[in-house]
Amino acid sequence: MNILYAVQGTGNGHITRAIEIIPHLQKYGNLDILVSGIQSDIELPFKVKYRFNGLSFVFGKQGGVDIWNTYWKMKSFKLMKEIKSLPIAKYDLIISDFEPVSCWAALKAGKTCIGLSNQVATLHPMAPLPKKTDLLGKMVLSHYAPVTYEYGYHFKSLDQHIYTPIIREEVREAIVTQQGHYTVYLPSYSDEKIIKNLKKFEAIKWQVFSKHSKKKYKIGNINIMPIQKDKFLESLASSEGVLCNAGFGTTSEALFLKKKLLVIPMKNQYEQHCNVAMLNSMGVPSIKKLNKKNRDAITNWLSDSTIVKVDYPDNAAEIVETIVRNHAEKKEFSENKPTSKWYKHL
Repeated sequence: MNILYAVQGTGNGHITRAIEIIPHLQKYGNLDILVSGIQSDIELPFKVKYRFNGLSFVFGKQGGVDIWNTYWKMKSFKLMKEIKSLPIAKYDLIISDFEPVSCWAALKAGKTCIGLSNQVATLHPMAPLPKKTDLLGKMVLSHYAPVTYEYGYHFKSLDQHIYTPIIREEVREAIVTQQGHYTVYLPSYSDEKIIKNLKKFEAIKWQVFSKHSKKKYKIGNINIMPIQKDKFLESLASSEGVLCNAGFGTTSEALFLKKKLLVIPMKNQYEQHCNVAMLNSMGVPSIKKLNKKNRDAITNWLSDSTIVKVDYPDNAAEIVETIVRNHAEKKEFSENKPTSKWYKHL
C-alpha cells in the first residue's frame, strides 16, 4: 500500500506529532512524507519526499499573525502549481495534518483524504467555542485544508475519533523537577515586548525561547534563548510553570508534565481561541494580551499553585491502526465530501 502523510510546517506542534505518527504508518506500507510551510523550528528525522511552500501563516511581533507578511509570502500561483504537481493518484491512503497542498490535490482528483489534526477537533460539535464569534477565522479553519473524513486531537477526548494529544517520547521520558524558573514561548511577540512586560516581575526567573533571536543573552532576570528542541524540553520539564501562546503542542506537553499553565491566544488565529475555550473549561487560565493591563492576572497566576490534572495515554499506534483499518484501500470518494467549492478553480 502506498501512503502519503502530509504535515503542516507552520508551528512546531505538527512536526513533533509527526515524529510519533510516522514510525507507525511505516508498518503498513510504502510511506512518502510531504511537508509544506515556512515557520517550523524543528526538522523531521525522516526522509521528506515533497517540500512545498504551501500556504503559511507568518508570526508577527505584536501578539498575532502578521497579516501583511502572510499575504506577501502567499504565492498563489506557486500553490496552484504545487497542487497540480503532486502525483496524488498513486496513493492508496492520504493523511493530512492540516496540510493544504495534499488536501486540495486529493479534492481535485476526487480521492479520499483523511484529516488528522487539532484543527479538526476545534470544530467538533462538542468542543467549546470562544464567546466572540470570528466568522472569517472559522471559515478559514473550515476550508484551509478540506478533508473527506476527520480524526483529531483535543485537550480531552470528545468522541471515538477525537483523541487526547499525542505526546512525544522524549516528553514522556523526561525527568520532571521544579528548578525555580518559568518557561516562556510566545513566538508572536518580539523579544523587546516580552522583556518589557516580564522584567516587572523582578523576583521571577524567566527562560524565554525566542522565535526572533539566534543567540543567547540575558537582561536582568530574563534569559533569552533561541529555540532548540532539547534545551526547550529541559527548561519545560524543570520549570515552575509555562507561559505560552495557545497552540496545541506546548500546551499539551505542559499539561502532561503537570506544570501550571497560562496561555495567550494569538490574534488572527481562530484555532487558538478555540483552544483557549477548551482550556478554560478545564481550569487553565488565559489572558488576551501580554501588556500592562494584564500584569495583575500574571501576578495572580504566579502565586497560584493549581495544577490541572490530565490523563494522556500513548495513543499514536491506536490512532494509526484505526485509520488504516477504516480507510486503507478504499478508493471511492465519500458522499461526506468537503463542502468547499474552491476546488473548482484548481
